Amino acid sequence: MSSAADQRAPVVVVGAGIAGAACARVLVDAGVPVRLVDRGRRPGGRMSGRRVETSVGVRVADLGASYFTASGDGFSAQVADWEARGLAHRWTDTFAVVRGGRGAGEAGGPRLGGATSSGPWRWGAPGGLRSLVDDLLSPPGRAPVPVRTSTDVESVEAGPGGPRVDGQPAAAVVLAMPDPQAADLLPRMVATRLDVSARWNYRPCIAVYAAWPQRWWPHFDGAFVNDDDLLVFLADDGARRGDGAPVLVAHTAPDFSAEHLDDPVAAVAPVVAALGPLLTGRPTPAPSWNRAHRWSLAQPLKQHAEEPFGLDEATGIALCGDAWGPTSKVETAWASGTALGAELLRGRLAG
Repeated sequence: MSSAADQRAPVVVVGAGIAGAACARVLVDAGVPVRLVDRGRRPGGRMSGRRVETSVGVRVADLGASYFTASGDGFSAQVADWEARGLAHRWTDTFAVVRGGRGAGEAGGPRLGGATSSGPWRWGAPGGLRSLVDDLLSPPGRAPVPVRTSTDVESVEAGPGGPRVDGQPAAAVVLAMPDPQAADLLPRMVATRLDVSARWNYRPCIAVYAAWPQRWWPHFDGAFVNDDDLLVFLADDGARRGDGAPVLVAHTAPDFSAEHLDDPVAAVAPVVAALGPLLTGRPTPAPSWNRAHRWSLAQPLKQHAEEPFGLDEATGIALCGDAWGPTSKVETAWASGTALGAELLRGRLAG
């Protein structure tokens, strides 16, 4: 990049999940100065996981997005590249469907087995889904995206000289985050024009994850849990990752999650206790360890279904993420960030 380019105000992307990473990737590939910031300790957003000790070694357990699917040409090409380089693999096209309810399995045996739900291929990542965000930020043979983590942004302002982030000028500002978080940063009139509100609700979720010395459950990849006030989804993380680690990850139901957001550790005991009856009809064996991670804003209840991103032309402030599209999923977030990056190159950053 030339020294003249280095002196340009950067595009500031706030949020280093897959939407922010995809947007930044498009801009950096075009030679645009970018500053990507995130308040987390590592990039990944809701594709993040945690490093844990298991009987097959230290590895990452996926705690946010459970998997991803690919349907559009652009994302399918990206996934094909990840697959060719061993970063992503086909996991399953069939999930079990189980009937929940407190005390599931205590009368009449386990609920797992029988009903299934088939669909498109669900993909996993041997290194955890966060590894795919890391790859977008620093792929082989291409310029890396500069990332600053553990950084809170306090304000985004609009003015005649262009937008500013915490008082510093920017060529454009991209907020790659859930709408309620974006609304807290946006100038009021910009939020109104982009139809973004801090009052928009998101479903919360608590991911409870646990490991055992060996597998005690029958084979399954993932299971939708219906008619339950405790669980909505259960994944065999060893099957998902492909390493066979005896790790289960359970996602809790929205109301239960909301009740435990202030103390997610309190969600662990009832969730772990429910796993044995659900999967085998017997009490849950004692795990080697168990933990919980909360997601206050796990899934949007309202989608910006007609637009792939939000861009306020007057100020150069934009939004992208999994709420910008017909359905909330990993592909939506990637497509949103990618489309926004291309639009900024065509418009505000052209020339």
